[in-house]
Amino acid sequence: MVELPTEIALPLPEFIDSDWVKEVTVRPYYGELWIDWVVDDGKEPVKHNPNLDYSQAWSFDHGGTNWLTGVSTLGKSLIIDGRKLKSMNQGYCRLVAKYKQGKPEFYWDSNLDRIQRRRNNQMRDAINKAARFIINRCLNDRIGNLVIGWNEGQKNCSNMSQVNNQNFVPIPTGRLIERLKHLCNEYGIVLTITEEAHTSVASYLDGDTLYKHGEKPAGWKASGQRVERGLYKTAKGFLISADAQAAANILKKVATQLGVSLAKVGRVALALPQRYDLFTRMNKSYREKTLRSVALTH
Repeated sequence: MVELPTEIALPLPEFIDSDWVKEVTVRPYYGELWIDWVVDDGKEPVKHNPNLDYSQAWSFDHGGTNWLTGVSTLGKSLIIDGRKLKSMNQGYCRLVAKYKQGKPEFYWDSNLDRIQRRRNNQMRDAINKAARFIINRCLNDRIGNLVIGWNEGQKNCSNMSQVNNQNFVPIPTGRLIERLKHLCNEYGIVLTITEEAHTSVASYLDGDTLYKHGEKPAGWKASGQRVERGLYKTAKGFLISADAQAAANILKKVATQLGVSLAKVGRVALALPQRYDLFTRMNKSYREKTLRSVALTH
């Protein structure tokens, strides 16, 4: 029999005050012991931020190569690159397949523990970087609304090809949304989650009607079409980013509800979104603007 010590001393992380701690849990996690700190820092959710304009909004569509594509009512657009995440997922799948080759279906060992732990850490890092980037962008632009297109359970029933399932399903967009909920409460940003049926097909610039899932009339046809990967052609022949126009359609679904104007969301905003790589260093001017914006909210 192994005797366990009656007292265990756990050093507090630097960012946690001892008065905040409500509960501590030690749990096994892929061959390691992890400590979960449940804290209450006493901060109340911010209901209204006087530094933000609630008549403006950022809207985001999620995907694979372009993980998150955003369009704002100020006429700006951006893409958060997803190629690094796809590469991580593909590498993880290859390593797991290598270690399990010739083994039973449910075989697992310490090497697979290590691979899974590393992959989870990489995904968690990506979530935190993306959430912080989106929140900082709202604060920099002084925008009070954030809209995300999301169909609940869509990845559970995903029926794409094996390659596309590897690229799309493991990308943790659902966990990103949960992280955004916490940050939006902290800064007074209103987060709206809306279904995104037909937003990738309907032509925003041609004013196509957007229907909810299962409500599209028989024989309905979009005015434009995708001509190749990531490129959408409108009825008038304009070429725009397919993901940017999907983000614009997502915003269009809730524009009346939020009381925002789409007057500045035009062809220029949808044609060439600025691409960002979360895993490279952002330029100094962006970080300085972010620090100033965050300081104004507290």
